[in-house]
Amino acid sequence: MMEIVDFRVRPPAKGFLESKIYAVAENRKRYTQKLGWPLVVSAAEQSMELFLSEMEEAGITTGVAIGRTTATLGTIENADVADVVARHGDRLVGVGSADSANLKAAFAAIDEIIAMGLKAVNLEPGVSAVPMRADDRRLYPIYAKCEAAGLPVVIMTGGGAGPDLSYNDPAALDRMLADFPTLKVVSAHGGWPYVHEILGVAFRRENLYLCPDMYLGPLPGTADYLAAANGFLSERFLFGTAYPFCPMKPYTDWFMAQGLSDTALERVMGANAKTLLSLQ
Repeated sequence: MMEIVDFRVRPPAKGFLESKIYAVAENRKRYTQKLGWPLVVSAAEQSMELFLSEMEEAGITTGVAIGRTTATLGTIENADVADVVARHGDRLVGVGSADSANLKAAFAAIDEIIAMGLKAVNLEPGVSAVPMRADDRRLYPIYAKCEAAGLPVVIMTGGGAGPDLSYNDPAALDRMLADFPTLKVVSAHGGWPYVHEILGVAFRRENLYLCPDMYLGPLPGTADYLAAANGFLSERFLFGTAYPFCPMKPYTDWFMAQGLSDTALERVMGANAKTLLSLQ
């Protein structure tokens, strides 16, 4: 049986419920409807029991619960991520977060992430108190610390990643990847809408992983993402539902029906995430 790792979930528990995703339900519903998916029952009812049931129904064996530290989208403390993972350790692994705009706090958060056994560091510099693009030199000490610790970085560089579309600019990510060639970096939201450009960066930078998550589906660029996942990017493409924006079973069923080869599908659905996050 294929293992499925959903690389991008924010379960309905603890500090996750205080972030904008849950606190502003109409915003979440608007995105879900624009993407053409049915509304997510477990999110509406803020029920972990239903969330786990929906995971099981979708065949998702592991969810990657991602924290955040932002000025506009809310904060999910690393302690809350660790607590939710500890309560559901057979189904969830955790990614902590650091404050992109506060170097001292970011260093402390990275140490905390390591001590808590969380698997990576999430950064969202475009929606921090001081919006920054991926190659902003103020972020470089954070990247260097993660690189030295062997911690992958998940960085939001797609969708609503900043005050304007320039914060999704794949050229900025390309420059950063060149400066940190051994740092493994996941582009959350996959650089959308700059699909060809981000795929070009991934072609030349082998430390870049893509997780387009909610920006796959009835949107321009989907065919190009899937062609890359089925080809040169099959070992660096990550499946993710962006729950609670997308319902897990409908999204998973749709994705698995998109014609990826058996080898690519096994990698994308789980093997790549397990390797990246050093999961057993």
